[in-house]
Formats: sequence, structure tokens, C-alpha cells
Amino acid sequence: MGDILSQTEIDDLLAQLSAGELNANELKSSTSEKKIKNHDFKRPSKFAKDHLRTLQIIQENYARLVTNFLSGYLRTLVQIDLISMEAVQYSEFSNSIANPAVLAIVNFNPLPGSVIFDLSPSIAYALIERMLGGKGGGRMKKVRGFTEIEIAILMRTISQMLTYMREPWENVVEVKPSLNAIETNAQFVQIVNPTEMVALATFQAKIGEVEGLMNFCIPHMVLEPVMDKLSTKIWFSMIEKGADEETQKAIESKVAETEVPLIAVLGKATLLVSEFLELQAGDVLQLDTAVDGDIQVMVGSLHKFNGKPGVRNKKAAIKVTEVIRREDE
Repeated sequence: MGDILSQTEIDDLLAQLSAGELNANELKSSTSEKKIKNHDFKRPSKFAKDHLRTLQIIQENYARLVTNFLSGYLRTLVQIDLISMEAVQYSEFSNSIANPAVLAIVNFNPLPGSVIFDLSPSIAYALIERMLGGKGGGRMKKVRGFTEIEIAILMRTISQMLTYMREPWENVVEVKPSLNAIETNAQFVQIVNPTEMVALATFQAKIGEVEGLMNFCIPHMVLEPVMDKLSTKIWFSMIEKGADEETQKAIESKVAETEVPLIAVLGKATLLVSEFLELQAGDVLQLDTAVDGDIQVMVGSLHKFNGKPGVRNKKAAIKVTEVIRREDE
């Protein structure tokens, strides 16, 4: 598969075709030539594909956690999905934000610097309406600014949403994100140089019937101390090491105490409905199990053992004669 063009490269290519500087037939004939990828030393990409892949896994875990939190917190259907994870210049991110906006400046302790949590106005309005007892499905006919009370409600909710970032990041670093401030104008949010590269996670959020976008902007300078840990190989190896002996013993103890239904099936018989309706006390049914044959012992709905019926201490009992392995079924 060839390299994916950026929007800027697509615009430049269309402009050259329109001006006649490029010929479409020449482009077709040159496809067999060796392709060379240009490197812009003024805009070096500081994020490798492996870094972005690890960040994508982290943000997908966060989307799952915050979806569960908001569904219970707002008492309505909430769905948040990660739709893209890419490396862009900070200026591209800030220029794409329309006013008014909800830009939460977050301290990502112990990592240096700050990150930005961007919430679209439609999602912010729906969230505020749900918090104040409304249905959260109304659409604003005219985009307006946010009052001090609404900002206070958003600060409280976003602060709680940030606490769910700790678990997805724990295999990289034990972060303690804290909300510093909320700005509604993108011009007043310049946490890094406009040419600084950032990792931008974009989420599709839906609260009730209202849909909008959420962005999580992480500058490269914030992640620089832990860039060596943003490798999928290291990240998955740390997950495997995370389950220590004490945790395994606790899990085994809980599993050992779990109760499961155990049912012995003496046999089966097939009757007509008319025969079933005429059954009386004392009638004998002929089962499909032989007198000296094994009977099935079910654990839940799984055929796990074979056994023979008997009596022990004057109580009906089953003697296990065979363990059914899963691969034998």
C-alpha cells in the first residue's frame, strides 16, 4: 500500500493539476519508478508508528472506561469511540478549533508540561443539561458562550473524567492528571510552540441523541521522558509482568469459592404428547441409558464427567468414572 497523502499534499497536487504544471498521464506512467519519500527537516516527525500504536491502545482503553463512567454518571446512553490517533503540529490542532470551545488545560504529573482536553460545544451543552436535570437531547439553535455556573459544572465533570486516565497509563507511567483551568477561546491556549509536534487523539462522543468530537492533545515534550516505554513490545511485556503471585493467588481463591450447578442425567426418553398426558403415578419409563452404563454429569451446561449411580451413607451418589476433556468432545 502506498503512503497516505496529507490534506496539504492533496491540495498542492490538485492545484498543480489545475494549473497544468502536472500531467495526469505522466503521473500514471511514472508509477513504476522508485518512490522517494521527502523528509522535511523543518517538520520532523517525532512520533514513530510504534509510539502512535501504543498511544492508540491507551486511548481506546480510556474511551471504554470513560464510557462506563458517563453512562452511570449522567444516567443515559453514552458512547465514546476513538476514531483517530495521529501526529500533527500544534498549530494545525489550534487552528481547527472554533470559538466558543471547551479547552481543559490539564497538568499531566509527573510528566512535564500540560496537555489539552478539548470538548465540542454540542457535547458540553448536552452534558450540562443532563447535570441540571434535563434530557440532554436539545440542540442549540445559536452557539453561545458558557456562563460561570456552566464552567463550574464542566470543571467538576472533567476532573472526574480525568481520574480514569490513570489506569490506561499505569503500564507506562503512574500519571496523576489534574485540571488546571478551562478556556473557551483557543487563542488564549498556547501551551507549546505552534510548530511543536503533538499526538492528537480524536474521539467520537454520543450522549443520548447528541453527537460531537472530543480531542486529547499531548505535546511531544510531555511524552519525551517516557518515549522509550511507548513501544508495544515493552508495553505488553509490562502487562504480563503486572500479574504478580499475590494477585494470581487472590484470583485462584475467588475461583475456588465459586459455586457451580452439578447435574447427573440418568437418561432420556422420547414420548408423544398424548402419552405424556396419560402418565400416572407408578408408570415406568424406559430410558436410553443401559443398566450398567455410565451416566452424564453436567457442570452447568458442559458435559464434564461420566459416572455410575449409587448410594453412600444412605444418600444417592454418583461415582465419577471418567473425566471428559474439552478436546475429546
